Amino acid sequence: MAKPSPDQPANEPDTAPLRALAQCLGNDPGFVSMLGRGTGSMAVAAGARPFVTAGLATLGSRAPILVVTATANEAERFADDLCTWLGNQHVALFGAWETLPFERVSPATETMGRRLAVLEALRSAAGGPAPEVIVAPIRALLQRLSPNVSDPETSSLCVARGDRCDLGEVVSQLVAWGYRREHQVEHRGEVAVRGGIVDVFCPTADAPVRIDLWGDEVDRLTEFSVTDQRSVADLAETRLYPAREVRPDAAMRERAAALARSEPWCAEHM
Repeated sequence: MAKPSPDQPANEPDTAPLRALAQCLGNDPGFVSMLGRGTGSMAVAAGARPFVTAGLATLGSRAPILVVTATANEAERFADDLCTWLGNQHVALFGAWETLPFERVSPATETMGRRLAVLEALRSAAGGPAPEVIVAPIRALLQRLSPNVSDPETSSLCVARGDRCDLGEVVSQLVAWGYRREHQVEHRGEVAVRGGIVDVFCPTADAPVRIDLWGDEVDRLTEFSVTDQRSVADLAETRLYPAREVRPDAAMRERAAALARSEPWCAEHM
């Protein structure tokens, strides 16, 4: 069995043998011809499409590759299958909002956070290596993006043990990003403050994080359990993403107020 690569996460299965199988597509004349032209098409059975996509990502020089599916379920299945060939860190799922325009509900916090994480990975490698393949349903590509998602200064916040940070500024930034202040963190997109301790549940995380400050220095950084609120694992650093894609500024609020007075469809939602 091949040894895991040095940069492979410890909790990710070894995908080197399966990536090697995808390289075998280089022996197929039709695949090589399409790869060399950079354009073109080839008929592929549904079950083999993740394998062929892995071959394109492994043997091709263009990245990232965008795979568009008809439905969200197809996108999730395709991304899961593709992770078997390339590994979780090389595949990103860009999901769509679960809501329709003018519905009086917001998309899921987890959905918005993961969309923002993918957009930042495309813009820079600050949150890790850029994905080789992005899988998205067509609905996700048709939905508009907020202008502020392209601002690198408000795209994410990295907190590491030993960093110096202002408690008030961190909490204010998280609230501006759409986090809800609660007495106790239980759901994604929530933040709680107790003295010099900040509990925050990032939309992209599986567990909330506790930031323990000694003065203005991050003394301890841990994951904790939602059920008993006890720390379960120490962390060296964590990256926090916004909980909302649309983060209104002064100009956006002014325009919304004007629309509320002039547009009947807007007045109905006041």
